[in-house]
Amino acid sequence: MEDLQKLETTIIGVITASDDLSQLEDIRISEVGKKGRVSLLMRELGKMSPEEKKIFGPKLNGLKNKINDTIAGHKATLETQELNLRLQSERLDITLPCPLENQGSIHPISQVMDEVAEIFTEIGFSIAEGPEIEEDFYNFTALNIPEEHPARQMHDTFYLPEDANGKRKVLRTHTSPVQIRTMMSGPPPYRIIAPGRTYRCDSDATHTPMFHQVEALVIDKDIHMGHLKWCIEEFCRKFFELDNVKIRFRPSYFPFTEPSAEVDIGCAFKDGEILIGEGDDWLEIMGCGMVNPRVLENVNLDPDEYQGFAFGMGLDRIAMLKWGIPDLRDFFAADLRWLKHYGFAALDIPSLSTQNHKAGGK
Repeated sequence: MEDLQKLETTIIGVITASDDLSQLEDIRISEVGKKGRVSLLMRELGKMSPEEKKIFGPKLNGLKNKINDTIAGHKATLETQELNLRLQSERLDITLPCPLENQGSIHPISQVMDEVAEIFTEIGFSIAEGPEIEEDFYNFTALNIPEEHPARQMHDTFYLPEDANGKRKVLRTHTSPVQIRTMMSGPPPYRIIAPGRTYRCDSDATHTPMFHQVEALVIDKDIHMGHLKWCIEEFCRKFFELDNVKIRFRPSYFPFTEPSAEVDIGCAFKDGEILIGEGDDWLEIMGCGMVNPRVLENVNLDPDEYQGFAFGMGLDRIAMLKWGIPDLRDFFAADLRWLKHYGFAALDIPSLSTQNHKAGGK
């Protein structure tokens, strides 16, 4: 049997001298492949005496392992070199002007958030924000949602693991906790909207596990349903760009408002499209009501002195209605064709004065 040390030196030298992956693979096959030099030497062990096997067996195994390890290490080095060369060749200068055909667009969710914010700030509301990972008190208890309420169940709510005290935080199921935090941050009056992401266990054409809401809250003295009705009508008129809007309020129930109502807007269904502001049909767009006195008590406000109203709606839903988007899941599919069709130009800034912003591709 040939000098194994000399053979190892020769093979290792050939491996380290190789400069591409295909050449390295050829070396591996010729040395440790089924018919490689080292593999053929391993077969000769069967012809040796037990004493010779004890001597040459460990040496051959050591040689084979050394070659395989060297090949693996050099292969990793060559792959890194190839990747670096490819990344260098594909380098993009992001400071250069973007070709017109590759320009991005504003996502409909971003656009609808901007429009909603402009409408409400124009009539005196401010924008409030809060954490998306919420404590049970802000998400449920303070909003008059008792422990046995179905909304607390795991099939509706994303719960985090228990902390050291055995309590679990949740991914907020609505933006109402922002209202609670606002009312606990200082004395009234409050006039806020709370837009943001919310989370519930649901998924179909009109529901997704993560979606967007905006909720409004007004707390002051002598607030009544008339103020609520005007606010909602004014929003719908400006958002849907209608001179006259048909709105109706249906009695409903929410733990945090009393009395409560669902809000429907007049519409027509024609040729597979929904026409807002036309026809004799109705479509639910939001829930609303006067803030429940128990909620005021939970944030240390006297319900005999202060009253208020609240309402909330899905931003994704009203975007679907305004721009004729059929499936809510498409908002989050990252499909460039969809984004180019429904997206907005970067300078298409919402304007209450012109109200001429339309969806891209329309």
